[in-house]
Amino acid sequence: MEDDFEVPTASDMEEDEMNNLENEPVDPIDPILKVGEEKEIGKNGLKKKLVKEGEGWETPDNGDEVEVHYTGTLLDGTKFDSSRDKGSTFKFKLGLGQVIKGWDEGIKTMKKGENAIFTIPSELAYGESGSPPTIPPNATLQFDVELVSWNSVKDICKDGGIFKKILVEGEKWENPKDLDEVFVKYEACLEDGTLISKSDGVEFTVGDGYFCPALAKAVKTMKKGEKVLLTVKPQYAFGEDGRPAVANEGAVPPNATLHITLEVVSWKNVSDVTKDRKVMKKILKEGEGYDQPNDGTVVHVKLIGKLQDGKIFVKKGHDEEPFEFKIDEEQVIDGLDRAVKMMKKGEHALITIQPEYAFGSSESQQELAVVPANATVYYEVEMVSFVKEKESWDMNTQEKIEAAGKKKEEGNALYKAGKYERASKRYEKAVKFIEYDSSFSDEEKQQTKLLKITCNLNNAACKLKLKDYKEAEKLCTKVLELDNKNVKALYRRAQAYIQIVDLDLAEVDIKKALEIDPDNRDVKLEYRVLKEKIREYNKKDAQFYGNIFAKMNKLEQGLQIAGYFGLPLSDTLHDHNLNMAKMVRSPCGSRGYVSFVPWVHVVFAVEHK
Repeated sequence: MEDDFEVPTASDMEEDEMNNLENEPVDPIDPILKVGEEKEIGKNGLKKKLVKEGEGWETPDNGDEVEVHYTGTLLDGTKFDSSRDKGSTFKFKLGLGQVIKGWDEGIKTMKKGENAIFTIPSELAYGESGSPPTIPPNATLQFDVELVSWNSVKDICKDGGIFKKILVEGEKWENPKDLDEVFVKYEACLEDGTLISKSDGVEFTVGDGYFCPALAKAVKTMKKGEKVLLTVKPQYAFGEDGRPAVANEGAVPPNATLHITLEVVSWKNVSDVTKDRKVMKKILKEGEGYDQPNDGTVVHVKLIGKLQDGKIFVKKGHDEEPFEFKIDEEQVIDGLDRAVKMMKKGEHALITIQPEYAFGSSESQQELAVVPANATVYYEVEMVSFVKEKESWDMNTQEKIEAAGKKKEEGNALYKAGKYERASKRYEKAVKFIEYDSSFSDEEKQQTKLLKITCNLNNAACKLKLKDYKEAEKLCTKVLELDNKNVKALYRRAQAYIQIVDLDLAEVDIKKALEIDPDNRDVKLEYRVLKEKIREYNKKDAQFYGNIFAKMNKLEQGLQIAGYFGLPLSDTLHDHNLNMAKMVRSPCGSRGYVSFVPWVHVVFAVEHK
């Protein structure tokens, strides 16, 4: 019976089996069982009785190498095989047909350490043939199985190019990203065991890769402390050409498969603060918890600012009290302001800031040195502590109204200073404080309504200045939902409509505004702008249709020539809205043609090529 469960050699089956993993059918979900309870798994008669609960919640998957103890019996209790009697566990790869179907389906439902009895019908065991001399034909079998452990094997790229077998589980759940800097240990060998390359510690940026493409792809699937064995096909190693020996590393033959033992020791999280890679934050020491500053937060930091050559131009908070500043108040350079906003208490970070977010195109005298024009600067920052502004959910209704009013005034000051983006954020924050007013009294609701109208109108003015016309239109619409006769909202929405060339809607808003306030000078001036735009577009339309009619004349001439020469019409089907177009070849024998397109009700000539 031992031979029936023997695992085929890797050279015979491994490659074909691994490539077939993704085509395996989805097995039924494990039913929830209590100890002593038996239930059917799937629809083929397989039954499972739980003897001992396992650990955690994870179960093995197709391709995983599982390790089990088992005892197999017939229904009358006759024992035909047992790993326990042999004194050693049995290992095989799940879901690849290395064992009977009942095992593949049943063991997939088990947790580590679980013990269960499976009753397996003959169709999922040895069928009509049985397994002489111990298992008769059409025999239903029972297996007492304990899942000792398993090693997960994953097809990382879903193309059979890199298989990952976990040797040591990692910590937590995070994986490195392209910008992160990972510190790894690895050892790469050929299939015959020849050592190619080895390192007891090397650091690299994930997106840049190292040694061969497989390393970068693998580390992005790994956790801190995780150790794996990679089977790497040539396309993710050194391809058809291989690689000659370099320095202390061995040669890689053409089309060579590699086995790489890889361990992720640690990594430094690197984030693109501004989403244009001009302000980058690298965490040197993780902070506490999840809380981060928001706009208006007072932060206390220690910082050192350096130039590219290492010269220190500013040092604050180290020899005295921590340096204090308020987020989004322009008390420090923009890049530092944005990066510190993404830090946690106790975090240490290295922040790299390009000139656009630092001191720009002019040199700047700082505390300890001059920062040259167009200089990239580097800040080492420790977040000592911060005090956030009170969140709206911690406020009573009157506090919310007062906070909204304060943000509105801050927005007004910023707007007058021409700082429209920052002003817009203040108005948005003001509205958030009073957005949900179900707990407000009737008098407070009137106050919040006026605040919402004012803030959304002012924010719409900011958006017009910032050329964000769609958002300006939305904000004005919100105002009109609260006050449908608000002239400023109609006026500013009309301005937005003009810019996005929705002239009909712009005219509707302007006419309505003038009905409400016939003497409004700004609205009258905007109406003149609108009329000029309409004249401009009418002129363009006239030119467009004039060109069409000119082409119609050319076509008429072409049809006359076609009729003269007796040329046939041919049909061609256009895929989308053109339907059927009638084509006639040029009498000159060129590849040019003319066409009739029914849906526009005009005939036009297509230029000869």
